Amino acid sequence: MKTAQARWHVVFSGRVQHVGFRYTALYFARDLYLTGWVANLPDGRVEMEAQGGVAQLRKLLILLKSRANIHIEHMEIDEIERVPFERKFRIKGTNGTWMYGE
Repeated sequence: MKTAQARWHVVFSGRVQHVGFRYTALYFARDLYLTGWVANLPDGRVEMEAQGGVAQLRKLLILLKSRANIHIEHMEIDEIERVPFERKFRIKGTNGTWMYGE
């Protein structure tokens, strides 16, 4: 049986910047064999696209919510078109360049 695959676009609000959110997301996503990216938004929220198995995507959100230093008040989650041949999860800088994981 093949595992259901998806790509989720998620916008997190709450205490999600200046708490290590992006590096925590990177660590968990790579541990779960997910691909995609995470970035800070100018308004204090964090944006992420993650792709892989639906069970792993759910687990990523649960792990992020469980971190004591991160306080997610709200998540906007949309399923979007998958990106073929994407190989890793990365951190995107505010200017759109890759900060880490290239």
